[in-house]
Amino acid sequence: MSSEVTPATTRKLRVMSGMRVTGRLHIGHYWGTLQNWTKLQDEYECFFGAMDWHGMTTAYKSPKEIAPWTREMIAEFIAWGVDPEKVTLFVQSRVPEHLELFMIFANMIPMGWLERVNTWKDAIEEMKANDTHNLGRFAYPVLQAADIAIYRAQKVPVGADQVSHLELAREIVRRFNHLYKAKLPEMSPLLTEIPLVPGLDGRKMSKSYGNTLYLTEDSEKDVKKKVNLMVTDPARVRREDPGEPTKCSVYGYHKLYSTAEDLQWVEEGCRSAGIGCGDCKGRLAANIEKLSQGPREKKKELLNNPGLLDSIIDAGCEKARKEAQKTLEIVRSNMKW
Repeated sequence: MSSEVTPATTRKLRVMSGMRVTGRLHIGHYWGTLQNWTKLQDEYECFFGAMDWHGMTTAYKSPKEIAPWTREMIAEFIAWGVDPEKVTLFVQSRVPEHLELFMIFANMIPMGWLERVNTWKDAIEEMKANDTHNLGRFAYPVLQAADIAIYRAQKVPVGADQVSHLELAREIVRRFNHLYKAKLPEMSPLLTEIPLVPGLDGRKMSKSYGNTLYLTEDSEKDVKKKVNLMVTDPARVRREDPGEPTKCSVYGYHKLYSTAEDLQWVEEGCRSAGIGCGDCKGRLAANIEKLSQGPREKKKELLNNPGLLDSIIDAGCEKARKEAQKTLEIVRSNMKW
Protein backbone atom coordinates (compact mmCIF):
# COMPACT_ATOMS: atom_id res chain seq x y z
CA MET A 1 0.00 0.00 0.00
CA SER A 2 1.37 3.39 -0.95
CA SER A 3 2.23 5.78 1.90
CA GLU A 4 2.15 8.85 -0.32
CA VAL A 5 0.17 11.81 0.97
CA THR A 6 -2.38 13.31 -1.42
CA PRO A 7 -1.07 16.74 -2.44
CA ALA A 8 -3.10 19.70 -1.17
CA THR A 9 -3.51 20.87 -4.76
CA THR A 10 -5.75 17.88 -5.51
CA ARG A 11 -8.21 18.64 -2.72
CA LYS A 12 -11.64 19.75 -3.78
CA LEU A 13 -12.38 23.45 -3.61
CA ARG A 14 -14.90 24.37 -0.93
CA VAL A 15 -18.31 25.78 -1.85
CA MET A 16 -20.82 27.45 0.46
CA SER A 17 -24.41 28.26 -0.43
CA GLY A 18 -27.67 28.62 1.42
CA MET A 19 -31.34 29.44 1.15
CA ARG A 20 -33.12 31.98 3.30
CA VAL A 21 -35.94 30.38 5.27
CA THR A 22 -39.11 32.21 4.23
CA GLY A 23 -41.63 29.41 3.76
CA ARG A 24 -42.22 26.58 1.34
CA LEU A 25 -40.01 26.24 -1.71
CA HIS A 26 -41.36 26.85 -5.20
CA ILE A 27 -40.10 25.71 -8.58
CA GLY A 28 -37.84 28.75 -8.91
CA HIS A 29 -35.79 27.40 -5.99
CA TYR A 30 -35.24 24.11 -7.81
CA TRP A 31 -34.31 25.48 -11.21
CA GLY A 32 -32.33 28.36 -9.73
CA THR A 33 -30.48 26.55 -6.94
CA LEU A 34 -31.24 22.95 -6.02
CA GLN A 35 -30.61 21.51 -9.45
CA ASN A 36 -27.20 23.18 -9.44
CA TRP A 37 -26.40 21.92 -5.93
CA THR A 38 -26.91 18.32 -7.03
CA LYS A 39 -24.21 18.85 -9.67
CA LEU A 40 -21.80 20.74 -7.43
CA GLN A 41 -21.88 18.05 -4.72
CA ASP A 42 -19.89 15.70 -6.98
CA GLU A 43 -17.25 18.27 -7.89
CA TYR A 44 -16.68 20.31 -4.72
CA GLU A 45 -16.65 20.06 -0.94
CA CYS A 46 -20.02 21.64 -0.27
CA PHE A 47 -21.65 23.33 2.72
CA PHE A 48 -25.34 23.98 2.10
CA GLY A 49 -27.50 25.71 4.68
CA ALA A 50 -31.03 26.59 5.68
CA MET A 51 -30.48 30.22 6.66
CA ASP A 52 -33.04 30.84 9.40
CA TRP A 53 -31.37 33.92 10.93
CA HIS A 54 -31.75 35.59 7.56
CA GLY A 55 -35.38 34.52 7.55
CA MET A 56 -35.92 36.25 10.89
CA THR A 57 -35.28 39.66 9.31
CA THR A 58 -38.77 39.55 7.82
CA ALA A 59 -40.47 36.85 9.95
CA TYR A 60 -39.56 38.23 13.36
CA LYS A 61 -43.23 38.70 14.25
CA SER A 62 -43.97 35.01 13.71
CA PRO A 63 -40.80 33.15 14.76
CA LYS A 64 -42.73 29.98 15.64
CA GLU A 65 -43.14 29.37 11.89
CA ILE A 66 -39.41 29.34 11.20
CA ALA A 67 -38.56 25.98 12.84
CA PRO A 68 -41.10 23.91 10.84
CA TRP A 69 -40.19 25.77 7.66
CA THR A 70 -36.53 24.97 8.30
CA ARG A 71 -37.15 21.26 8.80
CA GLU A 72 -39.27 21.17 5.68
CA MET A 73 -36.54 22.97 3.74
CA ILE A 74 -33.89 20.41 4.70
CA ALA A 75 -36.29 17.59 3.77
CA GLU A 76 -36.87 19.33 0.44
CA PHE A 77 -33.13 19.59 -0.22
CA ILE A 78 -32.71 15.85 0.28
CA ALA A 79 -35.87 14.93 -1.62
CA TRP A 80 -34.60 16.73 -4.71
CA GLY A 81 -31.23 15.01 -4.71
CA VAL A 82 -28.90 16.81 -2.30
CA ASP A 83 -27.02 13.95 -0.64
CA PRO A 84 -26.18 14.43 3.08
CA GLU A 85 -23.45 11.82 2.63
CA LYS A 86 -21.72 14.02 0.06
CA VAL A 87 -22.35 17.50 1.47
CA THR A 88 -22.59 19.18 4.85
CA LEU A 89 -26.20 20.20 5.43
CA PHE A 90 -26.70 22.63 8.29
CA VAL A 91 -29.14 25.02 9.91
CA GLN A 92 -27.64 28.48 10.34
CA SER A 93 -28.86 29.10 13.91
CA ARG A 94 -27.51 25.72 15.02
CA VAL A 95 -23.98 26.97 14.28
CA PRO A 96 -23.62 30.01 16.58
CA GLU A 97 -20.14 30.68 15.24
CA HIS A 98 -21.85 32.42 12.32
CA LEU A 99 -22.98 35.15 14.70
CA GLU A 100 -19.61 35.43 16.44
CA LEU A 101 -17.82 36.02 13.15
CA PHE A 102 -20.62 38.40 12.15
CA MET A 103 -19.93 40.52 15.26
CA ILE A 104 -16.21 40.57 14.51
CA PHE A 105 -16.88 41.70 10.95
CA ALA A 106 -19.59 44.18 12.03
CA ASN A 107 -17.20 46.07 14.26
CA MET A 108 -14.65 46.66 11.52
CA ILE A 109 -16.96 47.58 8.62
CA PRO A 110 -17.62 51.28 7.93
CA MET A 111 -21.32 52.20 7.89
CA GLY A 112 -20.90 53.72 4.46
CA TRP A 113 -20.19 50.32 2.94
CA LEU A 114 -23.67 49.12 3.89
CA GLU A 115 -25.46 52.37 3.12
CA ARG A 116 -24.33 52.03 -0.49
CA VAL A 117 -25.80 48.53 -0.94
CA ASN A 118 -28.36 48.81 -3.75
CA THR A 119 -30.69 46.12 -2.41
CA TRP A 120 -31.01 48.16 0.80
CA LYS A 121 -31.48 51.53 -0.89
CA ASP A 122 -33.92 50.25 -3.52
CA ALA A 123 -36.19 48.51 -1.00
CA ILE A 124 -36.33 51.12 1.77
CA GLU A 125 -39.91 52.23 1.07
CA GLU A 126 -41.12 48.66 0.77
CA MET A 127 -39.39 47.73 4.04
CA LYS A 128 -40.94 50.68 5.85
CA ALA A 129 -44.38 49.74 4.53
CA ASN A 130 -44.21 46.16 5.80
CA ASP A 131 -42.30 46.98 9.01
CA THR A 132 -39.05 45.22 8.07
CA HIS A 133 -36.87 48.34 7.99
CA ASN A 134 -34.64 46.91 10.71
CA LEU A 135 -31.01 46.50 11.71
CA GLY A 136 -31.04 42.84 10.72
CA ARG A 137 -31.83 43.66 7.11
CA PHE A 138 -29.36 46.53 7.06
CA ALA A 139 -26.56 44.26 8.31
CA TYR A 140 -27.64 41.35 6.11
CA PRO A 141 -24.53 41.58 3.85
CA VAL A 142 -22.22 41.33 6.87
CA LEU A 143 -23.88 38.16 8.14
CA GLN A 144 -23.78 36.83 4.59
CA ALA A 145 -20.02 37.40 4.50
CA ALA A 146 -19.68 35.61 7.83
CA ASP A 147 -21.81 32.71 6.55
CA ILE A 148 -19.31 32.12 3.76
CA ALA A 149 -16.10 32.91 5.62
CA ILE A 150 -16.94 30.74 8.65
CA TYR A 151 -16.38 27.69 6.42
CA ARG A 152 -13.40 29.24 4.63
CA ALA A 153 -15.28 28.74 1.37
CA GLN A 154 -13.48 29.63 -1.83
CA LYS A 155 -16.46 29.54 -4.18
CA VAL A 156 -20.07 30.69 -4.01
CA PRO A 157 -22.50 29.71 -6.79
CA VAL A 158 -24.27 32.80 -8.12
CA GLY A 159 -25.83 34.07 -11.31
CA ALA A 160 -24.14 36.83 -13.26
CA ASP A 161 -26.57 39.39 -11.83
CA GLN A 162 -25.52 38.51 -8.27
CA VAL A 163 -21.76 38.93 -8.62
CA SER A 164 -21.87 42.49 -7.27
CA HIS A 165 -23.56 41.24 -4.08
CA LEU A 166 -20.70 38.85 -3.48
CA GLU A 167 -18.12 41.58 -3.99
CA LEU A 168 -19.00 43.21 -0.67
CA ALA A 169 -18.34 39.90 1.11
CA ARG A 170 -14.92 39.79 -0.59
CA GLU A 171 -14.20 43.35 0.55
CA ILE A 172 -15.12 42.48 4.14
CA VAL A 173 -12.79 39.47 4.19
CA ARG A 174 -10.09 41.49 2.46
CA ARG A 175 -10.34 44.17 5.17
CA PHE A 176 -10.11 41.55 7.91
CA ASN A 177 -7.02 40.04 6.28
CA HIS A 178 -5.42 43.48 5.93
CA LEU A 179 -6.13 44.52 9.53
CA TYR A 180 -4.94 41.31 11.14
CA LYS A 181 -2.40 39.98 8.62
CA ALA A 182 -4.68 36.98 8.14
CA LYS A 183 -5.28 34.68 5.17
CA LEU A 184 -8.97 33.87 5.16
CA PRO A 185 -9.93 32.87 1.61
CA GLU A 186 -11.44 35.67 -0.45
CA MET A 187 -14.51 33.99 -1.88
CA SER A 188 -15.10 34.23 -5.61
CA PRO A 189 -18.21 33.59 -7.70
CA LEU A 190 -18.87 30.22 -9.25
CA LEU A 191 -20.91 31.51 -12.16
CA THR A 192 -24.06 29.52 -12.70
CA GLU A 193 -26.65 29.79 -15.40
CA ILE A 194 -29.87 30.51 -13.52
CA PRO A 195 -32.99 30.35 -15.70
CA LEU A 196 -35.63 33.00 -15.19
CA VAL A 197 -38.76 31.22 -13.97
CA PRO A 198 -41.72 33.62 -14.14
CA GLY A 199 -44.82 33.24 -12.07
CA LEU A 200 -47.90 31.52 -13.43
CA ASP A 201 -49.26 34.90 -14.52
CA GLY A 202 -46.06 35.99 -16.25
CA ARG A 203 -44.95 38.31 -13.45
CA LYS A 204 -42.09 37.63 -11.04
CA MET A 205 -42.81 34.47 -9.07
CA SER A 206 -43.77 35.53 -5.54
CA LYS A 207 -45.90 34.10 -2.78
CA SER A 208 -47.34 37.59 -2.28
CA TYR A 209 -48.66 37.54 -5.86
CA GLY A 210 -50.21 34.11 -5.43
CA ASN A 211 -48.58 32.98 -8.68
CA THR A 212 -46.26 30.26 -7.38
CA LEU A 213 -46.03 26.59 -8.19
CA TYR A 214 -44.66 24.82 -5.13
CA LEU A 215 -42.07 22.10 -5.46
CA THR A 216 -43.85 19.35 -3.54
CA GLU A 217 -46.69 21.02 -1.64
CA ASP A 218 -48.87 21.11 -4.74
CA SER A 219 -50.61 17.81 -5.48
CA GLU A 220 -51.12 16.48 -9.00
CA LYS A 221 -54.60 18.01 -8.91
CA ASP A 222 -53.20 21.37 -7.73
CA VAL A 223 -50.63 21.38 -10.53
CA LYS A 224 -53.27 20.77 -13.19
CA LYS A 225 -55.47 23.51 -11.77
CA LYS A 226 -52.64 26.05 -11.62
CA VAL A 227 -51.31 25.22 -15.09
CA ASN A 228 -54.79 25.63 -16.54
CA LEU A 229 -54.83 29.21 -15.24
CA MET A 230 -51.55 30.14 -16.96
CA VAL A 231 -51.48 33.00 -19.44
CA THR A 232 -51.17 31.99 -23.10
CA ASP A 233 -50.56 33.90 -26.34
CA PRO A 234 -53.22 36.67 -26.26
CA ALA A 235 -53.45 36.61 -30.06
CA ARG A 236 -54.84 33.08 -29.95
CA VAL A 237 -58.47 33.85 -29.20
CA ARG A 238 -60.08 30.78 -30.79
CA ARG A 239 -58.99 27.16 -30.96
CA GLU A 240 -58.38 27.41 -34.72
CA ASP A 241 -56.21 30.54 -34.41
CA PRO A 242 -52.46 29.88 -34.86
CA GLY A 243 -50.26 31.03 -31.99
CA GLU A 244 -46.67 31.93 -31.24
CA PRO A 245 -45.13 29.77 -28.46
CA THR A 246 -42.47 32.34 -27.56
CA LYS A 247 -45.26 34.72 -26.47
CA CYS A 248 -46.78 32.11 -24.17
CA SER A 249 -45.85 31.49 -20.51
CA VAL A 250 -46.71 27.81 -20.90
CA TYR A 251 -43.99 27.37 -23.52
CA GLY A 252 -41.38 28.79 -21.14
CA TYR A 253 -42.30 26.11 -18.62
CA HIS A 254 -42.17 23.43 -21.32
CA LYS A 255 -38.54 24.40 -21.92
CA LEU A 256 -37.83 23.47 -18.29
CA TYR A 257 -39.90 20.34 -17.90
CA SER A 258 -40.38 18.81 -21.34
CA THR A 259 -38.33 16.76 -23.78
CA ALA A 260 -37.07 18.01 -27.13
CA GLU A 261 -39.78 15.91 -28.75
CA ASP A 262 -42.47 17.59 -26.65
CA LEU A 263 -41.05 21.04 -27.46
CA GLN A 264 -41.25 20.30 -31.16
CA TRP A 265 -44.85 19.10 -30.70
CA VAL A 266 -45.70 22.38 -28.91
CA GLU A 267 -43.97 24.61 -31.47
CA GLU A 268 -45.45 22.96 -34.53
CA GLY A 269 -48.87 22.36 -33.03
CA CYS A 270 -49.27 25.87 -31.68
CA ARG A 271 -48.13 27.65 -34.84
CA SER A 272 -50.35 25.50 -37.05
CA ALA A 273 -53.29 25.45 -34.60
CA GLY A 274 -52.92 21.68 -34.65
CA ILE A 275 -53.19 21.60 -30.86
CA GLY A 276 -55.19 23.73 -28.49
CA CYS A 277 -53.95 25.56 -25.42
CA GLY A 278 -55.68 22.95 -23.28
CA ASP A 279 -53.69 20.17 -25.00
CA CYS A 280 -50.45 22.09 -24.42
CA LYS A 281 -51.24 22.73 -20.76
CA GLY A 282 -52.24 19.11 -20.20
CA ARG A 283 -48.89 17.85 -21.52
CA LEU A 284 -47.04 20.37 -19.35
CA ALA A 285 -48.93 19.38 -16.19
CA ALA A 286 -48.16 15.72 -16.86
CA ASN A 287 -44.44 16.47 -17.29
CA ILE A 288 -44.33 18.56 -14.11
CA GLU A 289 -45.96 15.72 -12.21
CA LYS A 290 -43.50 13.21 -13.67
CA LEU A 291 -40.57 15.17 -12.22
CA SER A 292 -42.27 16.05 -8.92
CA GLN A 293 -43.81 12.73 -7.91
CA GLY A 294 -40.63 11.06 -6.63
CA PRO A 295 -39.38 14.04 -4.57
CA ARG A 296 -42.88 14.59 -3.18
CA GLU A 297 -42.93 11.03 -1.84
CA LYS A 298 -39.35 11.25 -0.55
CA LYS A 299 -40.08 14.46 1.33
CA LYS A 300 -43.24 12.93 2.81
CA GLU A 301 -41.23 9.91 4.02
CA LEU A 302 -38.68 12.16 5.71
CA LEU A 303 -41.26 14.34 7.44
CA ASN A 304 -43.11 11.21 8.60
CA ASN A 305 -39.88 9.86 10.07
CA PRO A 306 -38.78 12.72 12.33
CA GLY A 307 -36.10 10.63 14.02
CA LEU A 308 -34.31 10.04 10.73
CA LEU A 309 -34.61 13.66 9.66
CA ASP A 310 -33.37 14.87 13.06
CA SER A 311 -30.36 12.57 12.85
CA ILE A 312 -29.45 13.94 9.42
CA ILE A 313 -29.81 17.54 10.61
CA ASP A 314 -27.91 16.88 13.85
CA ALA A 315 -25.01 15.19 12.03
CA GLY A 316 -24.77 17.98 9.48
CA CYS A 317 -24.88 20.74 12.09
CA GLU A 318 -22.23 18.99 14.20
CA LYS A 319 -19.92 18.66 11.21
CA ALA A 320 -20.52 22.28 10.21
CA ARG A 321 -19.91 23.51 13.72
CA LYS A 322 -16.58 21.71 14.01
CA GLU A 323 -15.41 23.40 10.84
CA ALA A 324 -16.72 26.77 12.02
CA GLN A 325 -14.87 26.40 15.32
CA LYS A 326 -11.64 25.79 13.42
CA THR A 327 -12.19 29.06 11.58
CA LEU A 328 -12.76 31.00 14.79
CA GLU A 329 -9.54 29.59 16.23
CA ILE A 330 -7.74 30.93 13.17
CA VAL A 331 -9.55 34.26 13.41
CA ARG A 332 -8.81 34.75 17.12
CA SER A 333 -5.20 33.71 16.65
CA ASN A 334 -4.72 36.31 13.93
CA MET A 335 -6.44 38.95 16.03
CA LYS A 336 -4.35 37.94 19.08
CA TRP A 337 -7.60 38.02 21.03
